[in-house]
Amino acid sequence: METGLLRKSLSIRERKFPNDDGFLETGLSRKSPREIKKPQNDDVESRVTISVFVSTFVAVSGSFCTGCGAGFSSGAQLGITKDLSLSVAEYSMFGSILTLGGLIGAIFSGKVADVLGRKRTMLFCEVFCITGWLAVALAQDALWLDCGRLLLGIGVGLFSYVIPVYVAEIAPKHVRGSFVFANQLMQNCGIALFFIIGNFIPWRFLAVVGLVPCVLHVFCIFFIPESPRWLAKKGRDKECRSALQRLRGSDVDISREANTIKDNIDMAEHEGDTRMSELFQRRYAYPLIIGVGLMFLQQLSGSSGMTYYASSLFQKGGFPSAIGTSVIAMIMVPKAMLGTIIVDKMGRRTLLMASCAAMGLSALLLCVSYGFQSFGILPDLTPIFTCIGVLGHIVSFAMGMGGLPWIIMAEIFPMNLKVSAGTLVTVTNWLFGWVVTYTFNFMLQWNASGMFFIFSMVSASSIVFIYFLVPETKGRSLEEIQALLSNSLQ
Repeated sequence: METGLLRKSLSIRERKFPNDDGFLETGLSRKSPREIKKPQNDDVESRVTISVFVSTFVAVSGSFCTGCGAGFSSGAQLGITKDLSLSVAEYSMFGSILTLGGLIGAIFSGKVADVLGRKRTMLFCEVFCITGWLAVALAQDALWLDCGRLLLGIGVGLFSYVIPVYVAEIAPKHVRGSFVFANQLMQNCGIALFFIIGNFIPWRFLAVVGLVPCVLHVFCIFFIPESPRWLAKKGRDKECRSALQRLRGSDVDISREANTIKDNIDMAEHEGDTRMSELFQRRYAYPLIIGVGLMFLQQLSGSSGMTYYASSLFQKGGFPSAIGTSVIAMIMVPKAMLGTIIVDKMGRRTLLMASCAAMGLSALLLCVSYGFQSFGILPDLTPIFTCIGVLGHIVSFAMGMGGLPWIIMAEIFPMNLKVSAGTLVTVTNWLFGWVVTYTFNFMLQWNASGMFFIFSMVSASSIVFIYFLVPETKGRSLEEIQALLSNSLQ
């Protein structure tokens, strides 16, 4: 497979540069296909430098800002509803409008990241986030509150696309899963922080706390390199090699990797950028089903609603919300760290199915808990079941299903599909996230047991979907993954 990809790449290079011996210089001779399968400098391409580590950390710090926004609505619910006299419907709109803003940001995320580049898109995101936090902190009525959260959501929606794509494009293949999963880890850190401090400080000051990491992130972005693959796509070959050299180390020969990136871009340009109207073709069906399907199932599992309204779940089950959210905060970060460590050891498929299984069992336990409560059966056990169910669902989501669909999304689409397909996948995530978060409180009051039964069935369906359709991408380069998927329908 890899041999075929590189031979196809070589033919394109020969047509464009008939006298170019760049491949021969790096050992990629047409006469020795075995060398193509087992390059001698794999250890060079898989080297993790301080530059890669720092660039990844700076990029995923944007996800910390995302986590702060997601955790804000749970800790601030009592204070906001009391100070601004909001009804359940008004606060449901406030909580869910973050995902509506995320949907708006997602619509333009692929195009903005393609036009501005990965770095400048992250800066653009922070403009919305900073403005949104200021509007929330200074809000005197529901309108300003919703406008601020909408702006914050737009920034978060742009972040949700550009961060995993940037990290996947700079990270060596043997640690790419762990580095992209750090996106979910930092998001959990933001949620955990706001779950804890939201129990002790006023909601306006909580919004100011959310503003601080956004400002720091803006400053740090200036010190990281642009994505070499984006630079190559824009024809800025000298800058591409410079960025790649900075990421891999000044003493490393980056010829082979630079040539591979360039040839992959040439192949994508030969096919041309795919518009949204051209996306629904048979040759793109497999990666599109994987990307859209995972995002669809991720949101319909109820994960966003449980994170946004965790305190409401604890209160309904008779468990102290301050204790419940604090326990979640203390556990979800170590669990996400564990996911970061094992994602490139266990593989994507195994971790995804384990996460979905745990989420399904947790949702089923909540179904039983609220069902017993409605019939007055075992009232003393309802708070315990509620705590275990909510805790289990949020933590198991953080360990796998929360971050892995974004990793796979960043891996499976080639450069000519990244804008249209990436946008569609991101829009799917935020659209169904908005549906779930807006209806969550209403469904909780209407029939909590039935709602969690639906969530458990979605998790069970996710296991079947992953088992039959999602391929293992662990240990493969982006070019290898994309060649595998493109050949699957041929």
